[in-house]
Parts: sequence; C-alpha cells; structure tokens
Amino acid sequence: VQLQASGGGYVQPGGSLRLSCAASGFALADYGIGWFRQAPGKEREGVACISGHNEATDYSRSVKGRFAISRDIAKNTVYLQMNSLKFEDSAVYYCATDVGPVCAPLSLTSIRDYWGQGTQVTVSS
Repeated sequence: VQLQASGGGYVQPGGSLRLSCAASGFALADYGIGWFRQAPGKEREGVACISGHNEATDYSRSVKGRFAISRDIAKNTVYLQMNSLKFEDSAVYYCATDVGPVCAPLSLTSIRDYWGQGTQVTVSS
C-alpha cells in the first residue's frame, strides 16, 4: 500500500490549490481516505474524508464550505480542492487510509492505517 500526495505550493490568501493523493496497492472502494494537516508547533488535524463504499464526505468545521474532497476511481486518486485559502491553512498536508471503507471521525487521527509523505501548502501574501 502506498499513498503519494502532491500539489502543494505557495498561494496568496483567497487563492486555490488542488492536492492529489495517488493510491497504489489497494482499491479506493475498500478504504476511506482522509486528508490531514499539521502546522509547525500544532497537532495534526483532520481536514476531510471520503468513504470508500459510498463516497460520503466529512469536513472539519474550519474548512467546510471552502474545501472539497473527491476521487477518481479510474485513476485511483483522491483530490482535495482548496478554495478561499487563508493564512491559517498553511501546513503540511497528508493523505491517509482508514482501516476500512467507512471514514472514522476526523478527530481520531491516530487510528488511520497508511500515510502518504505529505505536501507543503503555504498561504502567504
């Protein structure tokens, strides 16, 4: 099982970025996939998750209405579209699998199974 996160970069406040999480070694239908982020000096926090079996989505309160998680089964890739970015969205973003097809609560970051390597997002003027 491997997860490869990409798409991070520098963006001005109010801008947009799309992160990608390319999965290999398993089918997206079998696992929920979540996006998490960690800023310097802060704990890792859950941002969004998409369930494997029915594509149900969940978002943290801080990003709801601005971020959208989606997936492409054919490409075995999960995306995180981030709009209206704020300074406080700056962090290293990681994707991770749940232990099964249903997304666990985003607050339970420790029970995820496999993690990607992270991609840096910096919101700066």
